Amino acid sequence: MSASDQPPTTADAVPEAVPDGPAAGIAAGYAFRGDALDLGALLWDGACHPDARIRVPLGMLNRHGLVAGATGTGKTKTLQLIAEQLSAQGVPVFLADVKGDLSGLSAPGQGGEKVRERAAQVGQEWTATGFPCAFFGLGGFGTGISVRATVTSFGPVLLSKVLQLNQTQEQSLGLIFHYADQKGLELVDLKDLRAVAAFLVSDEGKPELKGIGGLSTATAGVILRSITAFEQQGASGFFGEPEFDTAELLRTAEDGRGVVSVMELPAVQDKPQLFSTFLMWLLADLFHDLPEVGDLDRPKLVFFFDEAHLLFNGASKAFLESITQTVRLIRSKGVGVFFVTQTPKDVPGDVLAQLGNRVQHALRAFTPDDAKALKATVRTFPNSAYDLEEVLTGLGTGEAVVTVLAETGAPTPVAVTRLRAPESLMGPVEAAALDAAVRGSEAYGRYAQAVDRESAYERLTAAKPQEEAPRRQEKAPAPERAADDEESLVEQVVGSGVFRSLARSVGTQLGREITRSLFGTSRRRR
Repeated sequence: MSASDQPPTTADAVPEAVPDGPAAGIAAGYAFRGDALDLGALLWDGACHPDARIRVPLGMLNRHGLVAGATGTGKTKTLQLIAEQLSAQGVPVFLADVKGDLSGLSAPGQGGEKVRERAAQVGQEWTATGFPCAFFGLGGFGTGISVRATVTSFGPVLLSKVLQLNQTQEQSLGLIFHYADQKGLELVDLKDLRAVAAFLVSDEGKPELKGIGGLSTATAGVILRSITAFEQQGASGFFGEPEFDTAELLRTAEDGRGVVSVMELPAVQDKPQLFSTFLMWLLADLFHDLPEVGDLDRPKLVFFFDEAHLLFNGASKAFLESITQTVRLIRSKGVGVFFVTQTPKDVPGDVLAQLGNRVQHALRAFTPDDAKALKATVRTFPNSAYDLEEVLTGLGTGEAVVTVLAETGAPTPVAVTRLRAPESLMGPVEAAALDAAVRGSEAYGRYAQAVDRESAYERLTAAKPQEEAPRRQEKAPAPERAADDEESLVEQVVGSGVFRSLARSVGTQLGREITRSLFGTSRRRR
């Protein structure tokens, strides 16, 4: 089809029977035998064809996917539509709600003229329906069940990304974690990490690293200063106990529907490096814990990674390699991952190559860079009967270019699609209803109250004779303030009671080394 006779995709297209020719071939490519999710109806030659249902096989959702498009083109509603149908099929879902408008999944939608019109166009029997939801928040920020991680389980690679360390500093942080792992010193919160880092650049601690490489005082100072700045931003609440058990994301409701876990992020949307990296920790932790299951008839969980470009921006080579390997291998554990972003070029090529299901909303071509991104996006699709450059700039809200993996594993024909209307509320629920849902959750009591226990600090100070602690702290000389700020911070920690306790205890710590995986995250004892 040439650009001159390219089919329009306007909102006033009316339902018609599927014509012979290319449209019939496209429709046949989506006629699956097994369970599938309905995305919408085929658009061809200016008409919407409800008999040509565009679908994605349920068993192919663990082959991952991409939902992309410019701001305001309907990506969030697409997530909502897919999440609803997955829940109805008994598949748990995880969604990151950056803007705060996905809580409406828990409430029935409100039918109106636009909804009825869209349902008629795509042949949808629309029924207002709410779905079982659980709401979470990072470290107690905002409304949601608190999600925390210990520093030990978070690991050095992810923490380096959050602290924005360079490669040398990331490697040094890895040495600190390695040492703590060998000595069985669990780093529960940031004060534990600070104490161990300071010890390892002291005269007493330097010999401990001779076998695996040294840690310079200057580099340790940068790391400690980054941790302090991080804490001053209010980040201490993200690390600690009780640590979130990612098995919470795999639950189904009593009626058999999958629970939609919504991570409420509006309160931390000004900390994109933090929340995007925390989402990656959740995925890495799932990778640790889930057994190999091969190809299932439906996934155990579908994980939507919104604002995916934030995850990849400024990422180190080690971080990108870990993401690539996690996405490649987690499929065999029954988890599907969908990245949500504006253009496919936001996702590294090695990751993009593993995303078999694509829903591409409209793109803009207002600038030379936009035009370049548009051409690059078109090249990522299979050969098509459409002029995709023209189609992608002319799609309306709630329309998308779709290609998925068929039940055979082969890509389906490219289909311009008018998407179905979500059946849950398209917008946030009232704050009071959201708060009631959070407090009424059975998980709320397990994570609501932060505790400080079983960290390196408590173990080391408990081992010290209680009567010696006051005397030793009184005799300890006050550290002199160095001219260099970085070294001064190290000296302050070296002069603390926890440092002296660590120095006395280091020779007797016999704990096992913690097993770490792709991101340096640890396996937790549950």
